[in-house]
Amino acid sequence: MASLDQIFVTLKAWVLGLLPETVQPFAGVMISISAIMAVFPGIFALTTVVERKLLGRFQNRPGPNRVGIPLTKIRLAGFGQFIADGIKSLTKEDVVPRNADKVVHFIAPFVLVVPSFLALSVLPVGRNMAALNFTETGLLFFFAIGAATEISVFMAGWSSRNKYSLLGAMRGIAQMLSYEIPLILSSLTVVMMVGSLSLVTIVEKQTAVQWGVFHNWHVFTPWGFAGFLLFLTAACAEANRTPFDLPEAESELIAGYFTEYSGFKFALFFLGEYLGMFAISGVAITLFLGGWSAPFTFLDWVPSWLWFFGKLVGFILFFIWLRGTLPRLKVDQLMNLAWKFMLPMCLINLVVAGVWHYTADWNDLIRWPLGAALLALPYWIFSRRFESRFQTRTYRYAS
Repeated sequence: MASLDQIFVTLKAWVLGLLPETVQPFAGVMISISAIMAVFPGIFALTTVVERKLLGRFQNRPGPNRVGIPLTKIRLAGFGQFIADGIKSLTKEDVVPRNADKVVHFIAPFVLVVPSFLALSVLPVGRNMAALNFTETGLLFFFAIGAATEISVFMAGWSSRNKYSLLGAMRGIAQMLSYEIPLILSSLTVVMMVGSLSLVTIVEKQTAVQWGVFHNWHVFTPWGFAGFLLFLTAACAEANRTPFDLPEAESELIAGYFTEYSGFKFALFFLGEYLGMFAISGVAITLFLGGWSAPFTFLDWVPSWLWFFGKLVGFILFFIWLRGTLPRLKVDQLMNLAWKFMLPMCLINLVVAGVWHYTADWNDLIRWPLGAALLALPYWIFSRRFESRFQTRTYRYAS
């Protein structure tokens, strides 16, 4: 099983061994890039089909279950859908508004996709399997490169010369900037406890054994559990997933900042959004769920990369479940949640993490109730104030 765990590392080393030493560094970079650009877009293609099928089940309607090989009766269980979508995206006419800034309009989708691939490159998807292993700045690089997506959203909305696109871009930028703060603050607790910004080091710290059975995942602590929930909420907003999909609210803004995009450019926006969701899910796995490590020590024989991608599939299914379950928030609710609830809770969680650190020699039967109480009381106070601003929705159905 150890050889299976390192099979991709061994395969890369074998391929590089066949090449001259002068080209090995360049070839190693190209192999890593090719792997990222093959695996994650492939997951994106499968996710689009699975999402449609599951949403069809949730809403009691057929999903894409009839697309197969043309001129035959082979249906492929509907998984020919992403092949058909790819062909349509490549062949569909590219329509650009007459008054649009054509250069900026053309560049915007690429500005969204390229940072998404760069963000994926720092994720340790398995033991010794990080394309870019920054020993001290991995997490900082992730957040820095992820901020470029806001530039793409603004470029797309402004260059389209469309009021719907511009409004969608403004809402998108306001949402992303607001939720980046709790996203970073919730991850800062992990940096405080580990003492490093290296994503590889953060995973290795969580491989320590606790109580002889569990690996020491951060989510198994009060500050880690609260930080994980806050990070997950902010991640939904950063990835424009339900219930935070206001920038592209089709019932209000047609499609938001990419209203004036079609064909392959629209497909790039679609791809970039899902790659961003994969990247933010991968960071959540790395920070709080042990990265590529198993939850129990007796499962360490399972290949590390299989654990990472298994957890990633769980996150994808969770986001699909949210999309089929929750209604969309209003703009005022979205902003109030970020600034009046999540931001103070993230700051309080930093204090709880500090208390947990300085009480390391205390008994866990005392530390756990103390940490939970320090979080539960402010949560109750802020949630009561926050709920008082919401009006109960009343749904009426035709008889």
